[in-house]
Amino acid sequence: MSGVWRTQTFLKTLFLWFFLSLTLGNFLFIGCAQVPLTNRRALNIVSDSELTQLGITQYQKILRKAKICTDREKVEMVERVGRKIAFHAEKFLEEVGLGHKIRYFKWEFTLFEDDKQANAWCLPGGKVGVFTGILKYTQNEAGLAVVLGHEIAHAIAGHGNERMSQAILAQLGGMALSSAIASKPEATRELFAQVYGIAASVGVILPYSRLQEEEADRIGLVLMAKAGYDPREAILFWERMQKDSMNRPKPTEFLSTHPLPESRIAYIRSYIPEALSYFKQSSTN
Repeated sequence: MSGVWRTQTFLKTLFLWFFLSLTLGNFLFIGCAQVPLTNRRALNIVSDSELTQLGITQYQKILRKAKICTDREKVEMVERVGRKIAFHAEKFLEEVGLGHKIRYFKWEFTLFEDDKQANAWCLPGGKVGVFTGILKYTQNEAGLAVVLGHEIAHAIAGHGNERMSQAILAQLGGMALSSAIASKPEATRELFAQVYGIAASVGVILPYSRLQEEEADRIGLVLMAKAGYDPREAILFWERMQKDSMNRPKPTEFLSTHPLPESRIAYIRSYIPEALSYFKQSSTN
């Protein structure tokens, strides 16, 4: 009997271990997302639909308060370049097997009148804001494509979701986003603004990690190249930013939330050949 009892106990233990492993594995799988191009697994415990709605709410709030640029030529340029990159961003998601994420993007591009603020961002749902102050650095459509490609890359890579997931775990005890919005609406909105770099304290909290920034640069180069813009323009853009930063007592808003130009120009150069292969394909189509 003792032998039979030991065998039954062993089988029960084995079954329990298998069940727990399977459950934990499912949890980790559900709580992770794949970053396109790099294939990195990233933390993702926030619902894309909830995050998109939060992004739309924040975007509408910004539109009510900010001054929108009325320069038709500049507005049309932002819209034109943005639409091109967004179109190829969606195609890219389909190509890498993440086409199901496209339904969360309803692209809007707004140019805000603020020559003192050289910045841009992309909120969940594809709500993109560009400030006129960054146009003196972009100088042309290809330069603008560098900025928009980078910000849209953050969005399709799920970097905001990853950062929001990390923040919720660290600051809100890992509660569901819907619960956080219901029980701590102000704290949740403030957390969201900090994560996406649109808070009043932008620059105090780095919206994205250096790893996420490098991923966005790499993906952004591919997106702009697919849209028909020469990715080598990224080097020229960051050289202009670098030159200006040397003459300022403090960096521009865009630099305060991004790695300094000298540190990123080096790794951008290493990604140029990859992006050029897509650029050459776009030129032949």
